[in-house]
Amino acid sequence: MPTSRRERPAKPALTRAGIIATAVEVLRAEGLEKVTMRRLAQELDTGAASLYVYVRNTAELHAAVLDELLGEVDLTVAGDWRARVTGILESYTAVLLRYPSLARSALVSWPTGEHFLTVVESLLAALDDGLVPAGQAAWGVDLLLLHATATAVEHGTRRESLDRDDEWEALSTAVQGVSPERFPHLASLRTEMLSGAGGGRMTWGFDVLINGIVHTSVP
Repeated sequence: MPTSRRERPAKPALTRAGIIATAVEVLRAEGLEKVTMRRLAQELDTGAASLYVYVRNTAELHAAVLDELLGEVDLTVAGDWRARVTGILESYTAVLLRYPSLARSALVSWPTGEHFLTVVESLLAALDDGLVPAGQAAWGVDLLLLHATATAVEHGTRRESLDRDDEWEALSTAVQGVSPERFPHLASLRTEMLSGAGGGRMTWGFDVLINGIVHTSVP
């Protein structure tokens, strides 16, 4: 016999926080492509239309999920202001590397929630401790986060690729085999071109950007 409506347990009330928490669970279990309004409606035993009261569209949902995960960024990095900036950015990148599909979404859909704003505030505070002029700090944070996000997208996407080892081998072979007559600069730097794959390039990139932010005034 079907269960009477009176005998069924009452469904928990829908909330934005509950929807986002469910979306994070689906992301971790099955990936971002499964984080859809229809799938969340199934998980929450409701209609998809009910979710739009709390989240306007899938893009906003993904941004909210990203913001929730940014709560994992380590903002307690010790050291001088440069070390703090670099450490926060490395932690931010590490979070995105765990979710490559979400990192790709972050390139076009910035989160606006509490955790993202806290990351930005922490970076600005460190830059302020370094006496970086306000305008340069404000524009600089955007560049730093863009570099971190793009790095996570690049490396995270390659990790997902089944052909990544073959692709790296093909690149290495191409660079190592260039003609010194046709490509004299590339040939002389072939070793350096392929170095730094263990993470050194990312940290160096942050250093380059920080130095540029410190010494380049905004127009």
